[in-house]
Amino acid sequence: MKVRKAVIPAAGLGTRMLPATKTVPKEMLPIVDKPAIQYIIEEAVASGIEDILVVTNRSKTAMDDYFDYAPELEDSLTQAGKSSELEVVRRPADMANIFFVRQKETKGLGHAVWRAKEFVGDEPFAVLLGDDIMFADVPVTKQLIDAAEKYHAAVVGMQSVTADAISKYSSLKVSKLEDRVYSVLDMNEKPSPQEAFSDFAILGRYVLTSDIFTFLENTPPGYGGEIQLTDGLRSLCKASSMVAVDFDGRRYDTGSMTGYLEATIDFALRDPAVGSWLREFILNKSKTL
Repeated sequence: MKVRKAVIPAAGLGTRMLPATKTVPKEMLPIVDKPAIQYIIEEAVASGIEDILVVTNRSKTAMDDYFDYAPELEDSLTQAGKSSELEVVRRPADMANIFFVRQKETKGLGHAVWRAKEFVGDEPFAVLLGDDIMFADVPVTKQLIDAAEKYHAAVVGMQSVTADAISKYSSLKVSKLEDRVYSVLDMNEKPSPQEAFSDFAILGRYVLTSDIFTFLENTPPGYGGEIQLTDGLRSLCKASSMVAVDFDGRRYDTGSMTGYLEATIDFALRDPAVGSWLREFILNKSKTL
């Protein structure tokens, strides 16, 4: 079960990050020195993905431009002898085969994934949500791909969340197969704490078979009047095997201000260029508060 394609839904309006996202796509907001979406594409590439489709909307052409060459800038850097800067500028365009398609109407995550049908064909594929950046020794997408290949099944990434938080996610009903791997029996979208199957929530990473498109085509609008990916996944798990991986890694929801700030600070602290300075700055600043 070779997984060589990935889909990144990135068509959301970014309302949790206004006013910056009025003109700048939320996926292009910088985490230290790179836009958020670059971390997601780097994770996909590190997991063995070759072809990536980003689902956008009409206001997000900045992403198309970023993952392209910039001849004028590159010529200027070449003439100035700035070879390291030139390498950094060209790297995003050379990481993988990156394509773009628009979600012409805001109809939900399930509809955004469905827009990838022609790109995917009959192959299995990964889905990486555009808001979720992961930090892990083994890329989270690779953890899911390994499970998909072992069990010949669709896979969702999950972690436990608090009872208060489960209503923001999809709750899973699962049965343990082995350490960190579970069989998926059922799921529901944004349940109340009383309706939740468990405290395990789907968090931003999937490996799916092309069968999902058939279910999405026949999925009526659900929560919020949108076509929910969870509803399609629920049908898929009832029709064929699906497993969940309690993935090893830290997830940052960069679509929210707190998650964005957490990611920025943590990644900056790990950056050899600024980490030591920032650590000392935070320690000194804390003494004055």
